[in-house]
Amino acid sequence: MPERARELLDELRTVLGGVGLLDTILPPLLFVLLNGTAGFNAAMLGALGTALLIALLRLRRQQSLLYALAGMASVGLAIGLAYFLGRAEGYFLPAIANSGLTIAVALVSLVIRRPMVAWTSYLARRWPLEWYWHPRVRPAYSEVTVAWIGFFALRLFWQVTLFQGGDVSQLALVNALIGWPATILLLIASYLYGIWRLGTLHGPSVEEFRNRTPAPWQSQRRGF
Repeated sequence: MPERARELLDELRTVLGGVGLLDTILPPLLFVLLNGTAGFNAAMLGALGTALLIALLRLRRQQSLLYALAGMASVGLAIGLAYFLGRAEGYFLPAIANSGLTIAVALVSLVIRRPMVAWTSYLARRWPLEWYWHPRVRPAYSEVTVAWIGFFALRLFWQVTLFQGGDVSQLALVNALIGWPATILLLIASYLYGIWRLGTLHGPSVEEFRNRTPAPWQSQRRGF
């Protein structure tokens, strides 16, 4: 495997951590299938039962209880909204709200000069927080945050359009495509651009920052 490809895989594992694909793919897929074949109530029970099984599987494998509970909570909220509205497409409202919330948080983070992407990197890597705010580091994270805003804005527009049309099958398909597959591509593009941009900024690497190495710096060469 080429060195760059191995590096990208390692970085994706670091950023994604214990986040699971099953939690976000199987419950909505089963919900749509059962809604079209067995009815709304069966769809709700099927999705909730699938989320419960995934949570139990996580616990059996001694994975974090937090991820198990988060998966259950997200599916429970989606089912609750669908039941309250009496519309199957209500199941996808949390995903739509998540897109809107992400855009709002990202915009605020840019205004206060503390870009959201820097925070996501900090939570995954625990590098010194002050390093991210260095004047020759922060611009890279600000620019990637702008790209994220564009991505989530397009996703939100597509989701709202389909939600208003009431097409549950199309909404499920789009959410699947612009969910994990698109997010992974976004993370890869963010990483490649971010590493390149840090190099052009000629700021300190994390280790140089920790060791208070004076300029000129080598810049961050791996990890973003």
